[in-house]
Amino acid sequence: MIYANIHADGHSNNSLFAEKDTVHRHNPTTTTRLLRQAFLTRGIEINTPDLNQGQKVAFDLHLEARPINGASRPRYLIALENPDINKLNASSDYCQGFDLAFAWDVRLFHLPNVVPILIPHPLGGADSPTLENRDIFSCLINANKAFKEVLPSDLYLERINTIRWYERHAPDKFELYGLGWGKSTPAFTTSARITRSISRLKTRFFGIPPFPSFRGELNNKADVLRHARFSYCYENSRDLSNYLTEKIFDSLVNGCVPIYWGADNVLEHIPAECFIDRRKFIDTAAIHRHLLSISPDEYAAYQRNMLHFLGSDAAAAFSAGHFANLVAERVCQDLQAQGIEQL
Repeated sequence: MIYANIHADGHSNNSLFAEKDTVHRHNPTTTTRLLRQAFLTRGIEINTPDLNQGQKVAFDLHLEARPINGASRPRYLIALENPDINKLNASSDYCQGFDLAFAWDVRLFHLPNVVPILIPHPLGGADSPTLENRDIFSCLINANKAFKEVLPSDLYLERINTIRWYERHAPDKFELYGLGWGKSTPAFTTSARITRSISRLKTRFFGIPPFPSFRGELNNKADVLRHARFSYCYENSRDLSNYLTEKIFDSLVNGCVPIYWGADNVLEHIPAECFIDRRKFIDTAAIHRHLLSISPDEYAAYQRNMLHFLGSDAAAAFSAGHFANLVAERVCQDLQAQGIEQL
């Protein structure tokens, strides 16, 4: 057996391979468990470094970019996080320091050591409730976060704008779920701090919740998405090519029509008939009017299209299984080319 270290912030004792992630709540571990299995089938056991003490370690696998010290053994990077959040993920100089870097960011594809990937999802998909059997009109499922700096591509702010529009104009047509909505949004600018302070005072003295549409956290998004007709699926940032995360796929696999805003090349990956493109509407009011106009037959057509897409090769490119096998195979090929071990 060949041993390798896998580095992931905050993880030890192979916690990122557990059934439930005890480090990052509600973070699915399907992909990392499949990744470990893909390496095991090739004679390689990947563990967090604390469990490899005393073993001869053949290479290091890093989940997300972070400052690291030099090492004599091969090292590999999996860069999935939004580079507006983890800026090293978009650094050519940094990524060139790895034997291979697996990345979706097209701005890195000119590097000879970069292997293009897509952000993985467990996928699935089956027949799901029809429009008439969905009692939640629309929802948004995200954590309550904000960028520390002002960014023109910021979609955290657009999520807030959507939430506030529904709370003012159609509170019975919208439900909010996720982590952190029991308190005001994190504030990093002067205006945001003022807004946060006012919100906290309203809660303290008048009992007004920061987000009246908030219905609670979720252990399983399907509990809501199989009951919702529409889901607002906004990425953290817009116009990042290939940056399609679990947000739209969670909605698709549960037969809930997504309202998507994010990757500028989304139509290269997901057919237009599978989702509602937020870029076509001037504001939330216009989107809401459109949603109200969708008939049961039109909704059923969306569901058929989504199910057909999920069974296609285009969707398979996003599957966690495909991702795990691609990473394991390319790492093994690279090790063999270097003559590191007999694999």
